[in-house]
Order: sequence, then C-alpha cells, then structure tokens
Amino acid sequence: MTPGAIIGVVIAIVVLGAIAWYLTARQRRTQELRAQYGPEYSHAVNETGSARRAEDELIKRKERVEALDIQPLSAEQRDQFTREWRRAQVIFVDDPGDAVTRADTLVEEVMKVRGYPVSDFEQRAADLSVHHARVVHNYRAARDIADRHRRHAATTEDLRKAMVYYRELFQDLLEDRERVTERAVERPVERELASDEEAARAERARIDKERRARVDRDVRP
Repeated sequence: MTPGAIIGVVIAIVVLGAIAWYLTARQRRTQELRAQYGPEYSHAVNETGSARRAEDELIKRKERVEALDIQPLSAEQRDQFTREWRRAQVIFVDDPGDAVTRADTLVEEVMKVRGYPVSDFEQRAADLSVHHARVVHNYRAARDIADRHRRHAATTEDLRKAMVYYRELFQDLLEDRERVTERAVERPVERELASDEEAARAERARIDKERRARVDRDVRP
C-alpha cells in the first residue's frame, strides 16, 4: 500500500470515528433529555417540529432557569401558602369554579415568591418543566380547564381534576424540588385531595355551626 493510500485510510478511520462519536453523543443527549423531561420532551418536539430543535430548546430552558435566582420558601411562607390552599379546598365544596381560580392564582403566587417569572403562561410552564417535568403537563391541563370554566364550558368533574393537577404542582413547589432528586414513588395525590375535601366539609360544618350559635345568641330574649 502506498503512503498516499495509507493516509487516505487513516483519514477515513478518523472521519468514521468522529461520526460515530457524534451519533453516540446525540443519542446519549436524547436519552438524558427524555429521562429528565418525560412527556414534556414529546410536547417540545410537537411544538418545534423536530427532535433536534426540541432538544436545543430544552437545553436553553435549563440554562435559563439555572440563571434565575430560585429560592426555597421559608417555613412561615410554606405554612401561609398551605393555609391558603386549605381555604381554597373549603371553597371547593360550595363553589368549585372559584376554588380552581384561587388555586391557579395561588400556584402563580408561589412561583413569584420563589423567583420564577410569571408574566407569560407558556414561558412559566417551560421554566417549570426543568425541575417539575412530571407535573407540568397536568399544569397545562389544569390551566385549560380554568380557561374553559371562564367560558362556562367546564363540568364539576373537570374542575375537580383541575384541583388535583394544581395540588400536585403546588406540593412540588413547596418541597423545593430544584434542590432535591425526584422520588421514585409518586404521592397518592388523588387520595390526598379526597382527604382534603373531607376536611374541608368538616371545616365548613364547623363554621356553619358557629354561625348558627351566634344567630341563636343574637335572637335569644
């Protein structure tokens, strides 16, 4: 084999090696992004029209969120927000639509306090997907239900589902998932909401009982 032929073979090996490395790196990147974002990966592909553009967008999201000053809530803030959520649950018993509206507002307030920009919903959902990918799809679904409620197009069951979805994201935000790993076992959110609804009914019954007692005192001769 002539020296020129040897050089040609070496160049071909180097080029093939570079191509193999590139394809392996792309495959690894795809696997990592799929694992991190879950259903949000498919959502990004549908939005951008290609896997490559979607992956570039997801990487930009991570860089954007890492540049934000996201802070955990203090114990006092968590307690306050938890009390506000429980009040929304009490309202759900009599006015599910108002409860969903309050839940949507409450999630936005938690995000704002923690340092997330909240001016645009799609940007908000994209930012959340970096550390809350497991629930951001349901967050979009909850927001859609809230929008349909404003158009008088959502059923009571739709509103109950929205409360489940908001509750899941609300809990994630309170737990500071930006600094902890995803737990292998998901919370039984449906069961927790049912428990909250039962507690809300009990709280409403207590309030009604106290109101009746005050009325009795006022009218007593």
